[in-house]
Amino acid sequence: MKFKKLIIIILIVFLKTETLLSNNNLFDVDNIQIENNAKSTDNELANKAIKKGFNQLVKKILLKQDANKLSDLNFSSIKKLVKYYKISKIFDEENNNEEFLNFTVSFDKDKIHKLFYKKNILYSDVSDKEFYILPVLIKNDDIFIFNKNFFFKNWNNIYQIDLIEFIILLENIEIVQNINNKKDNLISIDIDDLFKEFFNKNFAMILIDYTKINNKKIYIKSQIEGKKISKSLTLATNNLNSKEINEKVITLSKKEIINLVKLQNLVDIRTPSFLNAKLNLGKKNNLVKIKSKIKNIDLVENVYVQQFNKNYVNLRIKYLGKFEKLTNQLKEENIKLQLVDDQWLIKIL
Repeated sequence: MKFKKLIIIILIVFLKTETLLSNNNLFDVDNIQIENNAKSTDNELANKAIKKGFNQLVKKILLKQDANKLSDLNFSSIKKLVKYYKISKIFDEENNNEEFLNFTVSFDKDKIHKLFYKKNILYSDVSDKEFYILPVLIKNDDIFIFNKNFFFKNWNNIYQIDLIEFIILLENIEIVQNINNKKDNLISIDIDDLFKEFFNKNFAMILIDYTKINNKKIYIKSQIEGKKISKSLTLATNNLNSKEINEKVITLSKKEIINLVKLQNLVDIRTPSFLNAKLNLGKKNNLVKIKSKIKNIDLVENVYVQQFNKNYVNLRIKYLGKFEKLTNQLKEENIKLQLVDDQWLIKIL
């Protein structure tokens, strides 16, 4: 059996001058695959990738009602939002042709912010993508947790999306005992007892009630960004076979959880916040380096120098979203923020 020998050629095209390649961030869209049509020019293929990438970005970071506000945005306006795009051309050396093109499109954060400001759009910046779940099936007065539970076995095989990484809890006798103890009123169960190991993460128990024939009840009991949120859903099952019903239950549940996660991570361009912090200067803590690292954070709009001498610098950081999210993103850049005597101190670790 012959294997195809592939050659990958990467081309980076800048649509904005004097721009350096940034780290992967919220406004980058990866793995946009475009079929290589010999009748299409490179520019036409790139335009297809940009349009597809923008649609994926909108789906990822916007609520449906805000995405609708961009429905009249023409392609020329979309293209102006692009900072650069990267093309991976995959060649089949054996047949001397290109299999497909793989694009990464990076959208300009400042231009996206201006667009959202103009149209009064809130976007979602989800930094913690891990979401722990426990789907529980109720059928004919029986409760199925780990065994004979389609949803436990197939949750990640249906409706896959990059925004959230769903992680199914491992089989655990203590979980079984906790649920059995509350089997007469599962809705009242304390989900903290089920997710003890993940108390500071996002998680949810999904109760899927198959008791009624014509509709299925879904009850989501979750903790998202430290907030307890419950949601009930109903799925009409008329004219659907069992496979279709099961798949729709997972799809509907995932979409609702993703929407809840987005709601708890909304960023309003129109209401920025400010953080004043003191930087003691040294070999590791130089002004140029720390400003560069801070401005690399999606939530940060700008960094201003308020006071400067040979020993320290007072910085004023303009940012969007919650303070806790800013501090988490600073940690990801190896920057420590510490409150000492009512003053914030900032330094590179």
